[in-house]
Amino acid sequence: MIQGSSGMWHAQTINRIRTTLCDVFAQLDAWFEQGPAMRQIRPVSGGWSIDEVLEHVTLTNHFLMLTLRKWAEIAEHRASRGDQPLGDESDLDRIEIIGERGSFGWERPEHMEPTGTPANEVRTTLQSQLDECLILLQRLENGRGALCQITMTVNDLGKIDLYQWLYFLVQHARRHLQQIAAIYDKTSVDAKQIVVPS
Repeated sequence: MIQGSSGMWHAQTINRIRTTLCDVFAQLDAWFEQGPAMRQIRPVSGGWSIDEVLEHVTLTNHFLMLTLRKWAEIAEHRASRGDQPLGDESDLDRIEIIGERGSFGWERPEHMEPTGTPANEVRTTLQSQLDECLILLQRLENGRGALCQITMTVNDLGKIDLYQWLYFLVQHARRHLQQIAAIYDKTSVDAKQIVVPS
């Protein structure tokens, strides 16, 4: 077991990520209880519906997790040969800005655009992604997540470790929770009563 001077490596980092993951994904899941009529209304100013935002989150998670899976294997290999992380905790605070809507410009790749996947499939995907993120986090216990760094170009973050990469995923979702709340808040009371045909 890799340990730091104060006990297990990165225990606070891991607990913070786990708590934030569960909280944010629970908030995402709660939007499915609003019903299809509310989730399909588009903002008056244009843009995505709540359903489309939720699908976008799953698409972004998918691509972030592809990278995370690959590097988690590399981190496990490095840990098995005895490599040790340099610090006790990962700097998650520098990733917090990702979760603040409007804090910087963001160019979204086309492959992360929603395609109209049915809401029940999106909900199931989100639940599966949370389960896998928690498994990946467990695989990265004892500082393994600090044994690799990946370049993140969004907001010029530069080199970040695997804990920060996973925290980026959850902060991206938190950013879109703010977008969803704004869509809901801007929808008039009358519009909330509209039944959108399926």
